[in-house]
Amino acid sequence: VGSLLGGRGQPADLLASLLHEAGGLPGLMQRFDQAGLKEVFASWVSVGENKPLGAAQMKQALGSDAVAGLAGRLGLESGMLLPLLSQFLPQVIDRLTPQGRIEQEMPGAEQLQRVLAEVMKGGLGGFFGGRS
Repeated sequence: VGSLLGGRGQPADLLASLLHEAGGLPGLMQRFDQAGLKEVFASWVSVGENKPLGAAQMKQALGSDAVAGLAGRLGLESGMLLPLLSQFLPQVIDRLTPQGRIEQEMPGAEQLQRVLAEVMKGGLGGFFGGRS
């Protein structure tokens, strides 16, 4: 099965890298807060419905350098990566916080792999070359 994201990195490794660079889930939450998107990130953590986030807002929250670095590791243009992040990051954060709060600042590789597999089964598998 072909992959939109090429084959240059495992999605769980790339997500772990993004979280590490942000300072874990609390650091990522702080980035969204500083971008004026605290309520959006909070909706992903809470047990309610996830608020959507556009590509431009995602770039604002994560920062151009982080997006460019991640895109480069994936072999993509930032413009292709941002809509994908806008789709899957809320679901990932939601699944990493099932109790409606951040309980683990830096999820482990196995947990990230499991969460990404769940998200991929939900319809994003084709983006990562997974099987639907």
